[in-house]
Amino acid sequence: MSDQAPQTAVCWNEIPVSDMDKAVEFYNAVFKWTLTIDTSGPNPMAWLAGDMNTGGGHLYPGKPASGGNGPTVHIVVPDKVEEAAERCTAAGGTVLSDAIEIPPGRFIYAIDPDGNSLGLFEPNRAA
Repeated sequence: MSDQAPQTAVCWNEIPVSDMDKAVEFYNAVFKWTLTIDTSGPNPMAWLAGDMNTGGGHLYPGKPASGGNGPTVHIVVPDKVEEAAERCTAAGGTVLSDAIEIPPGRFIYAIDPDGNSLGLFEPNRAA
């Protein structure tokens, strides 16, 4: 047995988007974040959850895979997945499934306006 805390298998993700301003607007609406575009590095980016210390990743100007055929990034929603799915549709995304139950929570498959595959994830909350 190890004395170390469990390590996460994925430490970072980068979501390519065709229009940073529109993508920031979409992700802020769906996840109730306050993303802004950071231009301090070699490329503009917007940190997921609005904080570079979340360890999650960022949006960046790039070419998304077409039709949701790239990897699926599952992102924790601040409330019920059904509420996030409604915001997703209202913000220009596409919801692809009903809620799917798995041991750690529930998720809904969706696609952002650029065609990136998303999982809107609601973790089990302690009672």
